[in-house]
Amino acid sequence: MSNNIFGIDIGTSNLRIYNQSDNSVFMEKNMIAIENKKTLLAYGDSAYEMYEKAPQSIVASFPVINGVIADINNMQTLIEYFISDLSKGGIKPADYFVAVPTDVTEVEKRAFYDLVRDASIKAHKIYIVEKAVADGLGLGVDVKHAQGVMVVNVGYSTTEVSILSLGGIVLSRLIKTAGFAFIEDIRNAIRKDFNLFIGEKSAEKILMSLSDLVADGEEAVCYGRDIVSGLPVEKHIPTDVIDMSMNTSFGSIADCIKQILERTPPELGADIYRHGIYLTGGASQAHNLAEYIAESTGIKVNVGEDPINSVVDGLAKIINEEKYRPLAYSTIEGLGVR
Repeated sequence: MSNNIFGIDIGTSNLRIYNQSDNSVFMEKNMIAIENKKTLLAYGDSAYEMYEKAPQSIVASFPVINGVIADINNMQTLIEYFISDLSKGGIKPADYFVAVPTDVTEVEKRAFYDLVRDASIKAHKIYIVEKAVADGLGLGVDVKHAQGVMVVNVGYSTTEVSILSLGGIVLSRLIKTAGFAFIEDIRNAIRKDFNLFIGEKSAEKILMSLSDLVADGEEAVCYGRDIVSGLPVEKHIPTDVIDMSMNTSFGSIADCIKQILERTPPELGADIYRHGIYLTGGASQAHNLAEYIAESTGIKVNVGEDPINSVVDGLAKIINEEKYRPLAYSTIEGLGVR
């Protein structure tokens, strides 16, 4: 095992890297800005600042779409720059633990391995970890026990529902309904009911602040373009309109959970009923989502304390605790067989 070890969670919206040398977690937007199709202008949070604001000559984009790598060249560039930043410019040989989603094709899984192998980051050994397993560990669940655990990771563009037991994944399903769908729901409702066109970033801010707005009894303040006049305006949107707009997407996630539960062996189902569903991922903090799932399934829902970092926290446990090391694969060819 190398002296330098990194754990990488490549999300659609955010990229998180655990650095064992100083026991820290690095997180920035998984975005890159390219000028004139060839010049790197910005990456990470700096590129996200340009999103929806840049001229046509600058393209700010996410290299990951729907949980899988869509632009491997740009993703390699991001990984190289982020690892260089963490290494203070002096990249040394290191081992890498990479989290991958389960319910994707073998080719899509292979892309995560190839990404690290081919990037100029001096990868010594590459270990693959099932994202749902890392999620469970990051939530504080000992996934190696003979106990059924349901983990629902609601990310930016996908929701992955998984049943874990004995360190493996019994069932898993990934659907393309998650935080981005919530954002689009909010934008569509505001456009329909208030003739106001707002951007993705504005809708995301509303989504993340909705719980606080409801608690304080305040309305959401939106800035956008009035569809009738075409002029920029400010409008106050009642929070109940925003809440109601996301119910269809919440229902899709709840239906996916129920479909997985219907296929779950009875003994594992009994464990899930006793211990509850574990809800994590950045978009799991959406207002009323946990309550909606609990009401739809009749099962209590446990929300992670730090849901946005649960996967990278799980990778840290696998890296630092010897008893969890067997949960990582040393080669992509062995994926699915330990």
